[in-house]
Amino acid sequence: MSWKGEYAFGAEEATRTAPAEFLRAVEVGADELVRAAEALRVHGRAPRGIDPEGTEVIVPGGMFRYQIVVRSERVYIAQITYLGF
Repeated sequence: MSWKGEYAFGAEEATRTAPAEFLRAVEVGADELVRAAEALRVHGRAPRGIDPEGTEVIVPGGMFRYQIVVRSERVYIAQITYLGF
């Protein structure tokens, strides 16, 4: 299994109304988080301790909130917020 990024919760529903340019920015940011998680947590299937705390990432047009789940080797996009800036 390898690390992947996925939309979770209501974030997937919110992608239906968000502009395509904003969603591309979210996906680029999520891809960077996936690469970093994979590099820092090579042995994700045998985790020690609790999962790292997720936070917000600002991207052009808004922001998104993510959560890393080490045991599943996933970076979940939990919330996206389009602000239009």
